[in-house]
Amino acid sequence: MTTPPPASRTSRSYDAVIVGGGHNGLVAAAYLARAGRSVLVLERLDHTGGAAVSTRPFAGVDARLSRYSYLVSLLPSKIVRDLGLDFRVRARTVSSYTPVERAGRPTGLLVGGGERRTRASFARLTGSDREYAAWQRFYALTGRVAQRVFPTLTEPLPTRDELRRRVDDEAAWRALFEEPLGVAIEEHFADDLVRGVVLTDALIGTFADAHDPSLAQNRCFLYHVIGGGTGAWNVPVGGMGALTDALADTARAAGAVLATGHEAVRIEADGRTAEVTHRSADGEYVTAARHVLVNASPRELAALTGQAPPPPAEGAQLKVNMLLTRLPRLRDPGIDPREAFAGTFHIAEGYGQLAAAHAQAAAGELPGAPPSEIYCHSLTDPTILGPGPAAQGMHTLTLFGLHTPARLFARDNDAVRDELLKSTLAQLDAHLAEPLADCLASDADGRPCIEARSPLDLERDLRLPGGNIFHRELSWPHAQEGTGHWGVETGRANVLLCGAGAVRGGGVSGVPGHNAAMAVLEGAGS
Repeated sequence: MTTPPPASRTSRSYDAVIVGGGHNGLVAAAYLARAGRSVLVLERLDHTGGAAVSTRPFAGVDARLSRYSYLVSLLPSKIVRDLGLDFRVRARTVSSYTPVERAGRPTGLLVGGGERRTRASFARLTGSDREYAAWQRFYALTGRVAQRVFPTLTEPLPTRDELRRRVDDEAAWRALFEEPLGVAIEEHFADDLVRGVVLTDALIGTFADAHDPSLAQNRCFLYHVIGGGTGAWNVPVGGMGALTDALADTARAAGAVLATGHEAVRIEADGRTAEVTHRSADGEYVTAARHVLVNASPRELAALTGQAPPPPAEGAQLKVNMLLTRLPRLRDPGIDPREAFAGTFHIAEGYGQLAAAHAQAAAGELPGAPPSEIYCHSLTDPTILGPGPAAQGMHTLTLFGLHTPARLFARDNDAVRDELLKSTLAQLDAHLAEPLADCLASDADGRPCIEARSPLDLERDLRLPGGNIFHRELSWPHAQEGTGHWGVETGRANVLLCGAGAVRGGGVSGVPGHNAAMAVLEGAGS
């Protein structure tokens, strides 16, 4: 349903027009409206939320899944407090479980459930306490970095030297900021499976090898271990849509106008004033503003302002949502499925397997053993299930596949997606005592409750460039040439980038939205 701006306001001037009603745009709208600024949010879809939404994807089944984004780590509690959001997260009781076969028997690595159980799991897998001790040392190092770096995300951009002084740990700085992450992983850990579990945080949505000289994997890893100053990834209560619903409610309550079904098609700005042309089902509008905040990719920003596009971005993930009648039993008799799937369930993510999958994909082939990870939202937060599915013992599963760049889907997106889904689930089935297909629920039309999205699907549905969930490669969280004071500035003083492609963007964080609002409130471009 299209929601137009009120008729009396279609020609008025706003202090800020925000292009895109995803979570970052809503954060910016809420901050600016609460500061007394007049704000119009333009969203081309019939709903706000962007990739941070909850939907009922399976016909006739009352289960509200986080369809795209699904876990929360990078959202500062400062934003939740500042905006008075009715939003909560819950910690997962288990961090991860990784199944593997050793010496002809199924086993695995459990991280979580208390220090004693984690230590025992490492010893059972590796035969000694060495790897667990290394795990503690390594994550003590990343923990120190997290405590010092995370608070800077909602401050003006520090210089590289300032951030290095803030970290105040040369070994950590070298491991995370200067050398390929594979160097540190191989120095700390000897076991292939343990090495792989560590590396996975460097590869979520990032197509890179452990030793990639670009350090793209380091930047991805950094953002995955600094969230909240601890690196913990939590479950949004009520699903991810609970966050964007709360943000939309807060922005509206403060006076912001949220216009859905309105697609921005052009931005003209001279540094002091701007005009945004936008279209809806009932016509074309031109709205004046002092500032324009673009909650879209750098590619979209370039198209809207008539600039040369940035280098192309490429996503590299398979996203799968499922609803089960029950959790599947595992071949490993030492683990309860309710624990194994409560955290991140790693599949085909040994260090060697990850390297092989990357090499195959880089050569233009689908990985023979596609790596992926799964978790069950409903184990931590059963509120996403309606009374019927909950009473029947149903559960959700979310799968995120790695090392599947968009280029692999170009020849036939549907056929390649289906082939990849089949081989990915086969990797999971290898660790189950029963086929996952036997546990899938059916929708009202009798179809299995499973949906998969390739990078090209995400580009089509959400306009993520190349399906890249970060809009482009993640940036270092410090100033570089041309990044500006807050990391949201563009070539026009009164046009700001408040989406994931901003410096310190990516993930469900609200940080670019906060920082763009701060830039406006400090008088940028005025």
